[in-house]
Amino acid sequence: MTTETKDADARLDRLNANLARVEELSKRLTSALTHRRNADPSLQGPSQEVYLKAAAAYVAEMMQNPSKILEHQIGYWGKSLKHYVEAQHTLVRGELKAPADPGPTDKRFANPLWETHPFFNYLKQQYLLNSEAITGAVSALDRMDPADKKRAEYFSRQIVDLFSPTNFLGTNPDALEKAVETDGESLVRGLENLVRDIEANNGDLLVTLADRDAFHVGSNIATTPGAVVYRNKMLELIQYTPTTPTVHATPIVIFPPWINKFYILDLKPANSLIKWIVDQGFTLFVVSWVNPDASFRDVGMDDYVQDGYLAAIEEIKRITGEKQVNAVGYCIAGTTLSLTLAYLQKKADKSIKSATFFTTLTDFSDQGEVGVFLDDDFVDGIERQVAVDGVLDKFFMGRTFSFLRSNELIYQPAIKSYMMGEAPPAFDLLYWNGDGTNLPARMAVEYLRGLCQGDQFATQGFTVLGEKVSISDVKVPVCAIACETDHIAAWKSSFTGIRKMGAKDKTFILSESGHIAGIVNPPTKNKYGHYINAGPLTTPDTWKAEAEFHKGSWWPRWREWLAPRSGRQVPARVPGDSTHPVLAPAP
Repeated sequence: MTTETKDADARLDRLNANLARVEELSKRLTSALTHRRNADPSLQGPSQEVYLKAAAAYVAEMMQNPSKILEHQIGYWGKSLKHYVEAQHTLVRGELKAPADPGPTDKRFANPLWETHPFFNYLKQQYLLNSEAITGAVSALDRMDPADKKRAEYFSRQIVDLFSPTNFLGTNPDALEKAVETDGESLVRGLENLVRDIEANNGDLLVTLADRDAFHVGSNIATTPGAVVYRNKMLELIQYTPTTPTVHATPIVIFPPWINKFYILDLKPANSLIKWIVDQGFTLFVVSWVNPDASFRDVGMDDYVQDGYLAAIEEIKRITGEKQVNAVGYCIAGTTLSLTLAYLQKKADKSIKSATFFTTLTDFSDQGEVGVFLDDDFVDGIERQVAVDGVLDKFFMGRTFSFLRSNELIYQPAIKSYMMGEAPPAFDLLYWNGDGTNLPARMAVEYLRGLCQGDQFATQGFTVLGEKVSISDVKVPVCAIACETDHIAAWKSSFTGIRKMGAKDKTFILSESGHIAGIVNPPTKNKYGHYINAGPLTTPDTWKAEAEFHKGSWWPRWREWLAPRSGRQVPARVPGDSTHPVLAPAP
């Protein structure tokens, strides 16, 4: 028997073994799918009304301005036919290659075969031409309501992205090459990854973005030394161990969003905002919110204010002996901090000396990209679902935020995991992203109906603990950091809310990058810069046009703003006191 024959037999044996594993995995897949939760249909996609309105607008445009529609169609037909003729002409000459491809670079099509192979290049160019035609047709619907048009544009783009040839095994050269090289092993590993994800999500599919076994909270992430010094039904309060002999007298408390875990601000030591704040000589407290279950169904926004914000502030005042704190709120926790500030103003309570907002919306008149999920079709579905479950499950929120960046957070990871059979990367940020939390039913509905949809805090007022409060009631000095490419809290909307606050002392900083990377931006990386403008907060565009750009992180600039508002130097404080014994090490 020749060596080649032995190699062929060995490869055939591997292929047969892989096929046997496919049969076993298929049984697991079938079993996992039977456990799929009963979710409200409205949570699976927008109502058909989105597409009906788009179709009606298209027909109206066709009737009233047929030349515009014909011009668009003929342009598409011409480009598609031209490319077909060019491809055929190359093949007629006996050249097995693709015609010239002057199109823009798209990282989905990085494999050289998309440029050189006639089949793959034809697929790619025709897909891009169709994509351009569809998105162009929707964007040209001038007779649609702007809000409806925005949703039609977003969801039509989702459909276009879904049908990219890279998302299908038979038309993805990377996946096909890997399958041949590994005798089908990559496809088996991919199926294993798929089954694992469906089993982990109770019959639903949510692609794993990071290696779940690579990180352990308190071991190789969230390692800044500190201790839990207080807890109640809503939170644990962490006080961090000082690293300087003296600290500013006024303590800082950070309220992170309760949609995810607090340790986004304490990943690796080099990226940790928590460690950096402690090293600057501040006494730092951070709230770690409870992950609610169905027993929290009646917990509302008032509970977060009363048993969250106000309780934490009172305990910090007792521990430190100070009458005031400097408060920080991130995302939804910043929104709720603004409600708390307005409530304290009504009560003439000066417990908060200054407030800092990270990527915070307080005016929801322009909801940004996430607004496409805040229409009644989705919110009605959420309201029905939480009435059954008692919570808004983290699965639905995680999936929604992933669809805001579907190519980066759904399709590309799915290709690598399910088609290429690759293991998820050991990436701390993506690990945190997958470590989500639930929202109490009542709180979720109050937030979505009253703030996101009703915009009550910026208009007629929002009721907090029996007091009607408004954005103009926020009077303390404020510093807001927004992020230029934030897809969750659009910076212009954040700017508008800060501008409407009643504070006389307002500072606005615009960081480069997005919702997370723009905040977790340590000075040592020198990665993303920021804009500042000491002038009045007029309009977002005017403010930015007149702003100064500075390279590097905004963290040192924030320290310069915060230090004069943080009092004298006092001896460093160890966690807890005689009435607040250490309950557990952080985190």
